[in-house]
Amino acid sequence: MINQLETPLYESLVSKFEIALLQGNDDRSRTLRQEAFQTFKTLGFPSIKNEEWKYTNVLPFLKDNYIAENTPVTSGTGYFQQAAKLVSAHLEAVQNSLKGEHKGAYRLVTLNGLIVPELSVLPSSSEIRVLPLSEATDQPSFEQHFGHIARWEDNAFVALNTAMYSDGLFIEVGKNTIPDKPLHIVNVLLSDAPVFVQPRHLFVVNAGAQLEIIETTISDDTTIPVFVNGVTEIAVATGAHFHHYDIQTGRNGMRFVQRTEATQERHSNYSNYTFTLPGADLVRNNLVLHLNEADLESHLYGLYLSAGTQLIDNHTEVHHKMPRGESNQLYKGVLLDKSKAVFNGKIYVYEDAQKTNAFQQSNNILFSDKSTVNAKPQLEIFADDVKCSHGTTIGQINKDALFYLQSRGISEATAKNLMVNAFAFDVTQKVKIPALRTYLEQLIAVEMEKA
Repeated sequence: MINQLETPLYESLVSKFEIALLQGNDDRSRTLRQEAFQTFKTLGFPSIKNEEWKYTNVLPFLKDNYIAENTPVTSGTGYFQQAAKLVSAHLEAVQNSLKGEHKGAYRLVTLNGLIVPELSVLPSSSEIRVLPLSEATDQPSFEQHFGHIARWEDNAFVALNTAMYSDGLFIEVGKNTIPDKPLHIVNVLLSDAPVFVQPRHLFVVNAGAQLEIIETTISDDTTIPVFVNGVTEIAVATGAHFHHYDIQTGRNGMRFVQRTEATQERHSNYSNYTFTLPGADLVRNNLVLHLNEADLESHLYGLYLSAGTQLIDNHTEVHHKMPRGESNQLYKGVLLDKSKAVFNGKIYVYEDAQKTNAFQQSNNILFSDKSTVNAKPQLEIFADDVKCSHGTTIGQINKDALFYLQSRGISEATAKNLMVNAFAFDVTQKVKIPALRTYLEQLIAVEMEKA
């Protein structure tokens, strides 16, 4: 626990908690907020003395004088106009087939975690029910899942979000429903002063249903500090399929700590694709899966390209609790300049999880002798009839291969771009949406040109 007096944010959070408590619509939510905030005060923000944060010191990113509140934005405000311009330019960059007003994808725009209906193009409620989280408290699936998936008892950031979230997204796909298009969530972050944003989301995919979500983040070109402490709870029911794409971009001054925690039931499939690119100062992804029943599968794919003094930290946990579960984790990293990356992957195979098949691999390339990566794959197995493997590699760019390409008349920059794309291919090829895959390859090419 760090000295909370070192962070003005802590004092601001304590003073604002009573306001957050009034946002509870029922006794359960108010009790949940109170218990979570007491946990946060007990734990404090984590320091590098905490094993889970050993290589990621968040204290320097918490010292700014953040505003710990959020205000809804209407069409008459300057923020709305600014967000509209950013969204329009972003959609032009993300391939025409992903534009919400055409055939490629529905569109859901949020500004600092709050829905902006005027900029969104949503499906009918018979396909996908989309609500602000604050308006979903009477939904049966909200009562069943909210606060029961993301564990806050031992995590200060999750406890803080649980205590003080202002709003977020509730997305539910009905039983046996297969929407005709993906849902593209465009997260816009804007502020004229340092702000601490805490969105809270709940995604529910009911039995036999399917869902594809693409998340992207955009902002202006300022360097005003923005800290996002986000929590997403996901429930994937029997026979349901959920493909979840998260493309993480940002700018100097942005800091992201987010936890995505999912539960799965029999014959379900949850696939997560996380792509982190240069820009934000700090990106910490905590991805936790609970494979609660037999005969299901999970796939976690990650690609991170870091530059400058950026810090990218991916922590994963996969909990195999019942027989015949399958999970795959493949994370690849390319590190430039003085950047730093962390990968900590854990697979837990419980005693009842016989015939589990679990795979985990982390591969990293250092493009600079000043960049660093700390990789720690872990297995904890309590069953005896399983197939589990894990591994990690860390190396530098192959100079012989680079020389060979240059000897064939290819410039050094183009050669490096080709090598990075080849290295990343195992991850990018997993993307099921062709236009999105092309967009990602273009983003990688642009960043490599800058390098």
